[in-house]
Amino acid sequence: MSQIEILSAAKLSPLLEPQVRAHYTLHDRLHESDPAAFAKIAPHIRGIAAHGESKVPAELIAQLPALEIISVFGVGYDGVDVAAAKARNIMVTHTPNVLNDDVADLAMGLMLAAARQLPAADRFVKAGQWPQGPMPLARKVSGARLGIVGIGRIGQAIAQRAAAFNMSIAYTARSQRAELPFAYYPNPTELAKVSDYLVVITPGGAATRKLINAEVLQALGQKGILVNVARGSVIDEAALIDALEKGVIGGAGLDVFENEPNVPETLRALPHVVLAPHIGSATQQTRQAMADLAFNNLHGFLSSKKVITPVPECA
Repeated sequence: MSQIEILSAAKLSPLLEPQVRAHYTLHDRLHESDPAAFAKIAPHIRGIAAHGESKVPAELIAQLPALEIISVFGVGYDGVDVAAAKARNIMVTHTPNVLNDDVADLAMGLMLAAARQLPAADRFVKAGQWPQGPMPLARKVSGARLGIVGIGRIGQAIAQRAAAFNMSIAYTARSQRAELPFAYYPNPTELAKVSDYLVVITPGGAATRKLINAEVLQALGQKGILVNVARGSVIDEAALIDALEKGVIGGAGLDVFENEPNVPETLRALPHVVLAPHIGSATQQTRQAMADLAFNNLHGFLSSKKVITPVPECA
């Protein structure tokens, strides 16, 4: 019996690809590399393996009449047209929960690195500047005011870590969570006004595009530090660069960007910004857990119509 045909919508993780190839015939981005060959195989594709930044638009879904499942390696899935998938009863899954700790750890790491100027301190010592005098004083994190934009699983994990730093914690979200002991503010601007550090961990997509704009940054203020471990689209990147250049805010720690992997030169040149190449979940243990979950969702649905972590719209 011939193997089930699977299309990859992006370069798959080396932890996921072997699992897929061991059970299925995998066509690696064939829709991009060879449209003619893709047209021949498209009627037989039953699954798509994707990652969090993959584009799976309605146009691609429409070309796959046998498609049953889209399995996303990642918690975000804003590049997938879920409405188009649901219209045809196509299951969409992702890999939440297993990466909560890593993303929360990185949020705290970026906050500390930006506040205490750790990259600059490293360069200062390596450049032999220490004998000429001390570095400028940095900012304290313990006991400061933390605002969290988005209070889902990862947002709550960040709050848990911040509590150990004796930070006062507040949040904004689509609605107030009565079970949480933190102060609630109705929008990011009001939250920024009462925050020393503003951490963004809200889903991407049209509803949150440029949610953090010039008004929010102005409210955060000259000593405020912005941390983004969500999606690059959530921040108005041009407004952020302008605010950093003019001293509207005090600094930033960024793991995600508007046009990854291309980061504006002006942003890369700013001394009071800490940048990371979208490594929120990038530990061996977590990426293996994500790969296993993505594969088990794909395999489970194709073999028994069962999945572990459907996206909320398909639950």
